[in-house]
Amino acid sequence: MSVKQSRFGGTGLTVPQVIYGGGWVGGFIIRADEDEREAVLDKAYDAGIDWIDTAAAYGDGKSETVIGQWLAKRPVEKRPRISTKFGVDVTRGDFKDEMLRSVEASLERIGRDKVELIYLHNRIVHEDRDRPDARSNTLDEMLGRGGAADVMDQLKVRGLCDLTGITASGQPSAVNSVVAHKRFDAAQVYYNMINPTAAHASAGSDWNSTDLGGLLEACRESDMGTMGIRIFAAGFLATKERHGREVPMTANTSSDAEEARAAAVQEVVGDGYGTPAQTALRFGLACPLLSGIVVGIGEPDHLEQVLGAAELGPLPDDVLEALDEVRANHPAFRG
Repeated sequence: MSVKQSRFGGTGLTVPQVIYGGGWVGGFIIRADEDEREAVLDKAYDAGIDWIDTAAAYGDGKSETVIGQWLAKRPVEKRPRISTKFGVDVTRGDFKDEMLRSVEASLERIGRDKVELIYLHNRIVHEDRDRPDARSNTLDEMLGRGGAADVMDQLKVRGLCDLTGITASGQPSAVNSVVAHKRFDAAQVYYNMINPTAAHASAGSDWNSTDLGGLLEACRESDMGTMGIRIFAAGFLATKERHGREVPMTANTSSDAEEARAAAVQEVVGDGYGTPAQTALRFGLACPLLSGIVVGIGEPDHLEQVLGAAELGPLPDDVLEALDEVRANHPAFRG
């Protein structure tokens, strides 16, 4: 089988419905030896996963480095498309120079003169007082004169990338404002069985985690390409084994809270739709607002599960409705 392709917003490109995630949470290509990681990358590409997503921060550059080493061994016509990300410390006062240094270092590690897509990996907030840390940008820093949007436009002009995007994290209303301005081509959006609020206008006043407020619908209205991230909720939806790489992206995400949410949804779906990981991925495949889903691989057999889920396709409507019901009423999600 070959993984299907989907329209990637108004970019003129398609992306595979499953995108290989080179991040730390899955982390296989960062931890594995050369032969193992390259065998997995070869198999993913041969199955139609012709897009790899990475970042400068993943393994302090190791993810980009090993991807670059693998790419160098492949014929040009058999190389996947690449997206990478950079983050900057806004307190240093040289956003443009820091950004360019990071992007140029990423391209050197990947061994490419340019990549298809570069994302800004900082959080987005309304004002300076809202910053949780130094890797956060205010709306003015994103959209104002000389801000991130202007600077990232120059990446295209310089031929370093074809497209630019954002990691849609931070204050949801601020992220939605950036999306509405249509300055970026794509967004990576948090979406999974225990928090699908990016696809809904409102989760309700008693929702006890981050309400992403219909961000995916906002992306559709701006005709942005979308990549779903954290489809396994950092592993809580894929396995009961904790790997120590669970990095929260939403509020109220202690291990106990996430495990309770995962148990609540898994009780509804049971084991009739594949492994827990396959069920979680099939939930994402059922969302028409997602162009593709970035999937992290922790072990070689995880790729087999991913390909099996892609072949099975989206979860059926009655299961999706049952999941809506449990999230609307179960105490793990409310209060």
